[in-house]
Amino acid sequence: MARPSNEFLMAWSSLAGTDTEPGWQAISLPSSGPLQLRAGRRSPDNAEAVLVGFPTKKLTAGDKLPEGQGFSVERADPDGSGKLWLALTRKSAGSSELFASMACDVIGALDDAVKTSSDESKLLRVFLGRVGAWQEFMRKGSQALSPEAEIGLIGELILLQAIIAAGASPAFAVESWVGPLDGIQDFELGTGALEVKTTLSTTGFPAKIGSLEQLDDSTRQPLFVAGLRLRQTESGQNLPEIVETIRLMIKGDSEAERLLAERLLAARYVEFHSDLYPRKFESANMSIVEVMENFPRMTSGTVPLGVMKAMYEIDLDKAPGGNTDVKSALRKLGAI
Repeated sequence: MARPSNEFLMAWSSLAGTDTEPGWQAISLPSSGPLQLRAGRRSPDNAEAVLVGFPTKKLTAGDKLPEGQGFSVERADPDGSGKLWLALTRKSAGSSELFASMACDVIGALDDAVKTSSDESKLLRVFLGRVGAWQEFMRKGSQALSPEAEIGLIGELILLQAIIAAGASPAFAVESWVGPLDGIQDFELGTGALEVKTTLSTTGFPAKIGSLEQLDDSTRQPLFVAGLRLRQTESGQNLPEIVETIRLMIKGDSEAERLLAERLLAARYVEFHSDLYPRKFESANMSIVEVMENFPRMTSGTVPLGVMKAMYEIDLDKAPGGNTDVKSALRKLGAI
């Protein structure tokens, strides 16, 4: 759970100044297990920061730290003790509101992690992993999802629910969701993959295929395509409610909870945009078809020589092959 923002906002406000000497001003915050926490500002640019102290952990000179469009992570030594401190610092062009949300989320992830482990190596991975998810969020743009992207994310989340309900362990199911990480298919499960397409269309099932690789089963087999048809209704769920449903499904599995938070960020879903997704949907039907030789597709092995990239659209309603259910697909994939 995210830390309250006033912990950071009050500290940053009290430290605002015009120091010209390079260095750090910082106020201690409640610790996160063995880690020391401070809210601070770096001089002379007066940049807001959250400093995390790892009492026994070390980084090598070659270790690469995350850096996003609105923030950076840098080594700091506010006490001159030589111990490892990492400072999550806002860049001058970065949004103050967005950085505060990020700080609350990252430190909240550490708070959740220490409930199950006080190992500094694990906590460092949690810190860098959550900051890395924010890095991906910033890279893709911090604006709210477009209506089309909102529909696509809802489809992926409904299928994630179905995968967990069919018997896959929560952590395994969430980790297999690689669409937000720019995976070729949305889910990599067992030896194969599962791609999700979602539509509101009531006639036909138009599905955009983003590359020659997306429906190519030469690397991962078997490959399934799930077609999810939604309808907009007042009695359905909106995107934030669907997210909350999954959170309740995996509640108590700390690894699944951590992975879900990181995947949602990478998918550009953040809580402070939740009011922008009021539309409610329910699933009209879902069909899952295995990609076989006669499936309508273009791959690098079937297009004319010289064609390097392609985006195209197919009608999933016209794809041959028998419909299967989630559990049967997962069994064939070796995922359950």
